[in-house]
Amino acid sequence: MTAAVANLFQSFRARLGTPAPKPRARPASSPQAERARRAVAEAIPVREWISVDSGQPARLLGFDRTLVCVVVALLALGLVMVFSASVAMPDNPKFARYTTTYFLNRHLLFVGISVIAALVVVQVPVTIWEKLSPWIFVTALLLLVLVLLPFIGKGVNGARRWIPLAVMSFQPSELCKLAIAMYAAGYMVRRMDVKENFFRAVLPMALSLAVVGLLLLAEPDMGAFLVIATIAMGILFLGGVNGRMFLIISTVLTGAFVLMITTSDWRRERIFAYLNPWDDKYTLGKAYQLSHSLIAFGRGEIFGQGLGSSIEKLHYLPEAHTDFLLAVIGEELGFVGVASVIVAFFWLARRLFHIGRQAIALDRVFAGLFAQGVGIWFGGQAFINMGVNLGVLPTKGLTLPLMSYGGSAIVMNMIALAIVVRVDIENRQLMRGGRA
Repeated sequence: MTAAVANLFQSFRARLGTPAPKPRARPASSPQAERARRAVAEAIPVREWISVDSGQPARLLGFDRTLVCVVVALLALGLVMVFSASVAMPDNPKFARYTTTYFLNRHLLFVGISVIAALVVVQVPVTIWEKLSPWIFVTALLLLVLVLLPFIGKGVNGARRWIPLAVMSFQPSELCKLAIAMYAAGYMVRRMDVKENFFRAVLPMALSLAVVGLLLLAEPDMGAFLVIATIAMGILFLGGVNGRMFLIISTVLTGAFVLMITTSDWRRERIFAYLNPWDDKYTLGKAYQLSHSLIAFGRGEIFGQGLGSSIEKLHYLPEAHTDFLLAVIGEELGFVGVASVIVAFFWLARRLFHIGRQAIALDRVFAGLFAQGVGIWFGGQAFINMGVNLGVLPTKGLTLPLMSYGGSAIVMNMIALAIVVRVDIENRQLMRGGRA
């Protein structure tokens, strides 16, 4: 039975198109080895050349412009929809001192900071990030501890998740998502020769993840822990961890999440409200957000009510500019708008996996696993956010990457994407026979 399960995981890994990475070895200098490397490079489906106007020679692209255009499009749509979702918030006494453009201006500031950070980060070689990955992870852990201190962390709605800074409140859990992707990728490279040994390969990573989980649940922030656990487990799986060990860890994590839900009254109530949001007991309580989100999608129909014409954002749907931004998109832009966002995130996650696969094929295991980890991060978090908005998943406080209002999330998202763009640039340099 265990052998069959292991074979199933191996076949699934093969279908993902990600070859299980092998231990690093010194490249041979023989002509046969050189020809073999050249043949592998030629087999990798990278679109290096494009034709421009007829009669002109093709020119070399140094980076994936389509990827950058999709990211810019998501940022632009998010900026427009955050303004639309927050324009009426000053009518609420809680936000009476804000202007109608307050959240738009803040979001513009966050996007500007993230773009500058991305332009700086893309200049840093991936090898530097590989060396810094353990220290970035330790820094994230220290910040997760500091945010719990009453005189440092800022509490909002019963959760202590933010550290106030000069221009924005920083959320350490967002840095932790980036840090776990780096740390897990570097960890698999370091433990590649013992990846079949549970105690030497998997147990240390599981203990690190347990520490992160305890700190996040103390905030509490179960949604962030779910995303971080998914990133770490995905990288272990793609890194070649034995299928039986992966199944054991997945079972333990699933059991832990079930235990957390069953032992917490308010989490258990959320599950019941999700299962029956139209029950009078939950409609004005735990299912209030979900019921109004579903109403927004229903009003949107195929082409939506028109940009700025949402009714639910007028203080009916809480957190319309953050966790439930997709519901406002659904009401104003309809099925067409929602489908476009879903397709964009699907393409983005697929492209990140493709870049990671190229890097692994070029024997750049850390770069490849990190890129695929970012793909898991963006794809998984977008899936959870969309599922919550559509009532497919229980309500959870997770933003839509690149689009929802929030400074820490956008900055960390853009930094992660900038590193992946750097991975792609170095892949292309190696494909041309240069050095990364």
